[in-house]
Amino acid sequence: MTVSFGIIIVLCVYVALAVLDQISLQLGPYSPLFGGAITGLVMGDLKTGLMVGATLQLMTLGVATFGGATVPDFLTGSVMGTAYAILANKGASYGIGLAVPIGLLLTQTDILARMANTFFQHRADRFAEEGNYRKVELQNIWGTIPWILSRILPVAIGLFFGQSVVSAINSFIPAWFMDGLKTAGLILPAMGIAILMRYLPIKKYFPFFIIGFVMMAYGGKNFSILGSALVGLAMAAIYVIFKNKPTSPVTTSGTDSSENDDSDDDEVEIDE
Repeated sequence: MTVSFGIIIVLCVYVALAVLDQISLQLGPYSPLFGGAITGLVMGDLKTGLMVGATLQLMTLGVATFGGATVPDFLTGSVMGTAYAILANKGASYGIGLAVPIGLLLTQTDILARMANTFFQHRADRFAEEGNYRKVELQNIWGTIPWILSRILPVAIGLFFGQSVVSAINSFIPAWFMDGLKTAGLILPAMGIAILMRYLPIKKYFPFFIIGFVMMAYGGKNFSILGSALVGLAMAAIYVIFKNKPTSPVTTSGTDSSENDDSDDDEVEIDE
């Protein structure tokens, strides 16, 4: 199976739009889950795309870029990993094993994009000093070009030579090495969840954490991810309802009765 030119164009357009979403609105199309799902849908294997994208999505939990820091490009990794898994017809674990090193490798293209973007930033500073705000706006638009190229070029090249890349991987990379990549790809989601838990108030809500752990650890196959999520949603709703429930004031009749007793004593008349 080879990747047609039309599929390459569609995926490159999607990646470009996802990059724009990542640096602007952040509605979600830039996430690995979308990348894997859309690639699988376009290439005719949605199940593999969802499995690759969801696994990579778990890896990114709790991972964010601050300042000039660069994080693995799992968006491009999900697109290329899903495509290679479908081309090789070896399942989602094969794609996950390739997507992780691809995402790590493409941090270098992200760095190059940031370096190229400084050219437009300096031009924007100069135009701002001149009071030419229209050209400042244009520099913001032109500045998206390096970001887009840093993603669509690897995708276009990787998919164009997709069959050759898959054949080379199968021929030259040992099976034990690919098995190691697959194992690492299955372990990394747990690390993503662990990173996310460091930012959550676990100490404050530890009873809910224990309930969720017990359901998944001891429920076995009888409890699915969807079931535990629905239980968690119900518990969260109950917590919010009781937390926001107004407390009715408590009235005591002790003071009133004592006052009545005093008034009764004052009204007692002594007959002489």
